[in-house]
Amino acid sequence: MKVGVARETAQGERRVALVPEELGKLKAAGLEVLVEQGAGAGAMIPDQAYADAGATVVDTAGLYGGSDVVLRVQKPSPDEAGKLRKGQVVIGLLSPLLDPTLMQALASAGVTAVSLDAIPRTLSRAQDMDALSSQANTGGYKAVLIAANTYGRYFPLLTTAAGTAKPANVLILGIGVAGLQAIGTARRLGAVVSAYDVRPETAEQAQSLGARFVKLKTAIDATGAGGYARELTAEERAAQQAELNGVIASQDVVITTAQVPGRKPPVLVTADAVRAMRPGSVIVDMAASALGGNCELSVAGETIVTENGVTIVSPENLPASMPSSASQFYARNISKLLLNMVKDGNLNVDFGEEVTKATVITHDGNVVSEAVAKLLNAGGAA
Repeated sequence: MKVGVARETAQGERRVALVPEELGKLKAAGLEVLVEQGAGAGAMIPDQAYADAGATVVDTAGLYGGSDVVLRVQKPSPDEAGKLRKGQVVIGLLSPLLDPTLMQALASAGVTAVSLDAIPRTLSRAQDMDALSSQANTGGYKAVLIAANTYGRYFPLLTTAAGTAKPANVLILGIGVAGLQAIGTARRLGAVVSAYDVRPETAEQAQSLGARFVKLKTAIDATGAGGYARELTAEERAAQQAELNGVIASQDVVITTAQVPGRKPPVLVTADAVRAMRPGSVIVDMAASALGGNCELSVAGETIVTENGVTIVSPENLPASMPSSASQFYARNISKLLLNMVKDGNLNVDFGEEVTKATVITHDGNVVSEAVAKLLNAGGAA
């Protein structure tokens, strides 16, 4: 079976689906690896490094024409999807809940689509395949670096002959993988860190990294399925938001990480909260996207300064800004998932296996994911 590594074409995307270090595992399983020319350029991996590891470097036509399985990071563009043929398999972070129409198109073309962002995060045996977690880890780290670089003062307590600088007060909103990494990184930089999440069980995790867990009097347990937080009702949001606004106003830096899979991110930092913050404060909205962000004033991909002097940074695709490390993690995830589906050198789509059942979105001309099928029947994305 031939496995192809596609070159990413999405704007700003510098990651690559497979790094040379992972080729040995695929070759040991009897797989032949094709790599599209320039696939690793954004991650500073030259074509020769793949060739030296045993891959065959091919042009775009050779990649799509010669591969049985195509590995990628992001979902294919319409042009790339059109290059996929019946019986071919595409594996990546395909965002099936956000783009069910693309999934339908792949199904109609007879393409088997496997999406890493559908891996059950509560399934212990799938942890080494969990690309969302590995990429969120990278993003949480980079978000703190961006915040520290944007903030016009020191993060740590610093005593000099010229005076003493107080440590920055940093608030992390959302204590998932990204949030925990952000807590650890901000602590290592010397900041005083607080953290908040609507899931009370995350308090111990935040405290274990040295953060103070913010307890609201209006707190409501919003633990949802699959290890994520559920979406709050309008009444729950209003009660918590009023109290949370007071906490936000006292912070120097706020980093938001809260997302609900397939849905618009919840607004945690309202316009009123931003207006109450001190001049020079910084907000880094990790959830900013075309669907919105955790900050009401965020503009995806832009940095803005409000009238009261608060800087709001809304980066898109933070993992791609650390392409080498992010690609190494992602390559391990995707190779583990692929090898989990390989039997005797060929792909074995076994819906009796938990990971396969969860991640295969289209197969044999049909959309087999119940969640995606439901969206298609409803006429749109979540």
